[in-house]
Parts: sequence; C-alpha cells; structure tokens
Amino acid sequence: QPTPYQPEHVDLKFELSDNDKSTIVCKVRYAPKKSDASAVEADLVLHGEAKPAAMELVSVSLNSNPLSADDYCLTEGLLTVPGRMLGSSSFDLEVVTKLDPASNTELSGLYKTGGIFCTQEEAEGFRNMTYFYDRPDCMATYTTTIVAPKQQYPQLLSNGNLVAAGDMEDGRHYAKWEDPWPKPCYLFALVAGDLACVTDEFVTMSGKKVTLRLFVHHGNESQTPHAMASLKRAFKWDEERFGREYDLDLFNVVAVSDFNCGAMENKSLNIFNDRYILADNKTATDDDFSNVLGVVGHEYFHNWTGNRVTCRDWFQLTLKEGLTVYRDQEFSSDMLCRPVKRIEDVIVLRNHQFREDAGPMAHPIRPESYISMDNFYTTTVYEKGAEVVRMVATIVGDAGFRKGLDLYFERHDGQAVSCEEFVAAMSDANGADLTQFMRWYRQAGTPVLEASATYVADQQQLRLTLKQTCPATPGQPTKEPFDIPVAVGLIGRGSA
Repeated sequence: QPTPYQPEHVDLKFELSDNDKSTIVCKVRYAPKKSDASAVEADLVLHGEAKPAAMELVSVSLNSNPLSADDYCLTEGLLTVPGRMLGSSSFDLEVVTKLDPASNTELSGLYKTGGIFCTQEEAEGFRNMTYFYDRPDCMATYTTTIVAPKQQYPQLLSNGNLVAAGDMEDGRHYAKWEDPWPKPCYLFALVAGDLACVTDEFVTMSGKKVTLRLFVHHGNESQTPHAMASLKRAFKWDEERFGREYDLDLFNVVAVSDFNCGAMENKSLNIFNDRYILADNKTATDDDFSNVLGVVGHEYFHNWTGNRVTCRDWFQLTLKEGLTVYRDQEFSSDMLCRPVKRIEDVIVLRNHQFREDAGPMAHPIRPESYISMDNFYTTTVYEKGAEVVRMVATIVGDAGFRKGLDLYFERHDGQAVSCEEFVAAMSDANGADLTQFMRWYRQAGTPVLEASATYVADQQQLRLTLKQTCPATPGQPTKEPFDIPVAVGLIGRGSA
C-alpha cells in the first residue's frame, strides 16, 4: 500500500567515532499525500531495526519540538508517530540514533571493517541506521554531512556533489554532500576511510566535464587503469546507444576487499568488491578483464535504469536488474566479441537459470511473494529478466527499443514504477500489442519449443509448425502460451 506521507528531503549528519558509538541525525521533511481529512488521521509508521548494529533511539523531534516517549510508540521494527500530532501540512521529523558499526557483522546498513566505514542499503539496510520509510517508492533529495577524525579517515564520501568541507578544532573534519536527484534510501551510500585515489575526467556529449575518481586500498593504484578505461567507455556507450548523459559533476567508485556484494549502484558513489575493479596485466585472465568491464558498466548503467527511474516495490526488482543486465550484455558485446559474449550468457542460462526454473524454487521474473527480500537476487530475476528484455528488443527492433526506452524515461524520470510501465512504453512507442507478452512476468518455467517442417514441392513452400509447452512449476500447474519471437532462416545451394 502507498504510504500516507511522502519524504521530500532528507538531511543526514553522521558523527563517526572509533571509541564510542557513532551518532546519526536524520531530519526529514514529510508531506501528506492527500489534503483530505483522512490524511490527517494517518499515523507515520517508520521502519527501524536495532539488532545488526546495536542501534538505539536517542530522541525524536517534530518541527524542532522534542517529543517524549509517551508521544510516540516504539516497537520492534517500527517507530509510530500518531497522525493527530502531524496536522495536514508538511512537517519536519528529526530522529537521532546511536549505533556500533563495528558490531554489524551482517554488513547491512552502516558497518566498519578493515578500518573503513561503509554502507550497504539495498534492500533494507537503511532501517539499520535510523527510522525511515525503508521502501523503494519513497524518493527524496538528500544532503549528507559526515564528521570523523581526519587522520584515520581522510576521505569522507557520499552521494551527489561535494558542496563543503573543512577542518574542525578537535582533530576532526567534515564533508557535506548534496544530491539534487530524488532517490530511494536503498541508493544512499557513505564511505569513510584512508584510501588511495586515482582521478580522471570525462567530457559528456553536452560538453560538461565530469570528474571520475577510483578509491582503492593503498598499493593497488597500479591495478586500476582497466577499470577507469571501462568506466569512460561505459559513459560514452550509454550516450551513443541510448542517449543517456551523466547528470552530476562527480562520479566516485570505491573498491574495498570487505564489501559483501559484488557491486552496488549507489547514486554517484558506486561501491565494489575490489575483485571487480582491480586487474593486473601480469596476473589477470581475459575473464577477469571482461568481468571488470561488464560489472563497471552494469553499475554505471543503473544511473538511469534503476536510479533515475526505480522500482515501485521489490517485487519489481527485474525492472531495474533485468533491464540493466541486458544493457551491460549489449555493452560488453559491442566492446568485445558479440558472438562469444552471447555464447557465454547462454551457458549461464542453461547451467544455472534453467535448473532454477526446473526445481522447487522456480519463480517468475517478478515473484509474487517472499519470506526474505535477499531471496530475490536470483538468476531468474537477473539473467532470465535480461532475456525477457531482449525478446522485447527483438519484437520491436533496435530502433523501436530505443524509442520505447526514450518514452519510458520521458514518462517516468524521477519516479518509482512497475514492470507494466516499462512494457507500456515499449508498446506505445511502437504500436505493438504486448498484452500476451506480460505472461513472461507472471509465469515461471522454461518453455519448450518444438518445430516441424513440411516442404510442398509443387508449390515451392516450406510450412513451419511451432508448438510450445511449459512444465508445471510450484503453484502454477498449468501455463498459458507465451509470446515467443522466433527467427527463421533458410539455407540452400544459392544461399550467400
């Protein structure tokens, strides 16, 4: 269900400490989504989890007025402010929490490892730092101020553009970041540590200079040239292929050995496990180099397919991941060898996704339920999702796919949407009926296509008959026919 209030702007302040718990001040401007009386009565119910980082609630203030514990309700996983206190207009809610990032062994939210403070918010890590609407359809602009000891943490990084920085009298320093583009909280990021920095720049198609920075552990600088070159190629390819230009003045990438995911597309501050950034000409294999190229491209391409337009809810995960996997596959195909890349991708499908579709965990690319959100990150949602997008491109053609994607961005930039909006944009831009095609989003399983051909000599006609079946999967004993594009070619003595 939609939330009754919309977060419009989030102002965060992190005071990071080695010797004590770190303090987070989260001040949010909320606005009622409706002007009628029912909105006034709606409670503000925010997510928060104490366990991963031993988070404790320090204080809650409404419009700069401190609230007592009797004014709100704090239960396991939720902070509720009664609607009768909120009124019918916009209001500011400030929540102050303390937490111990070093104890956060789940590496979800804010954690500290190897002397570096780092965050991982997707899918539901933001609630491990503060109380907030931790869901992807709640998009807001962000300002982030980070305060930390300067000697131990010379780099203080977050989303957007750096707007202020300076030293403080007690040996600490601060950095203030401003991200003008609305985003869900799962795209928030923070890194504080002592890292080496490799800098370059890219000039966009409109002539804007973008500073590119790669942060790595000291001593690894010599292994970054391929990653930096891959990033610049990704910038240029997305401009040329899809007309997508980068939208800020700075793009940061942090590569650390203790990051629990492969990589994360946080707005303007991508965080990687360093195996997808570092590549040494003396020791790295061809696969290592191609993986760096593909993952760097994938995370950058999310800037439009995932960040500027994001998911309405986590059931729509394939909307951003399937589409972006397709884009990174096309990028790698254009940069390397298209036939080889296609063979590699099909091998992954056959060896992993086909088995998933044939087993007890089979699910559609848009699952209908989940116990844990972490279970959604599957080869079905990602790789099969990419194949579904590829079928759309096959149906409407490359030019039609570009038209559809342009319309998708035109309609939904700055919004959180569903898979239906993507398919509708492709349909409307090309006059294509994709109603039956939507079954790919609802049905699990790998369909089997049987082809039989009969040649009628006296009419010089080849009659091709296609038949499709799809095995039953858990919860789906019968299947409706899929819309499957099929390429047909004839080879004869006169073929070129």
